[in-house]
Amino acid sequence: MSDPYEKLAELGLKVPEVVPPVAAYVPAVRSGDHVYVSGQLPMADGKLLATGKVGAEISAEQAKELAARCALNGLAALEWLVGLDKVVRIVKVVGFVASAPGFSGQPGVINGASELFGAVFGESGKHARSAVGVGELPLNAPVEVELIAEVRD
Repeated sequence: MSDPYEKLAELGLKVPEVVPPVAAYVPAVRSGDHVYVSGQLPMADGKLLATGKVGAEISAEQAKELAARCALNGLAALEWLVGLDKVVRIVKVVGFVASAPGFSGQPGVINGASELFGAVFGESGKHARSAVGVGELPLNAPVEVELIAEVRD
């Protein structure tokens, strides 16, 4: 597997600071060889990048970019807990899309996260996934992404 830090640099990205929890939980927990990353919102510099429903106030294209930001924040949680160099593979991604009535493009939105994991980890970034449409998300966020990663010591 290639170096995830080099891949991020090639993409013009860097690992941001871990997003502080907005309620009573921690950003990530390790259990054995797996790290469970809490749901990540599209936050940057302590602020939500957008609010609203996808298919209404937020376009599917914008939501896909926001899902990629959620994934980047997920990488920050992994970095905070174990370091990206310890990631063996991304195992599972669950994406939630606050959807306007009739919007059914959730898989395309969550591709923003999946594609980022693939770009950073290559074959090891391919994962199982769910993309779920929901009525509301915390802070009126349009997307939220959580993940499970296999790690090594």
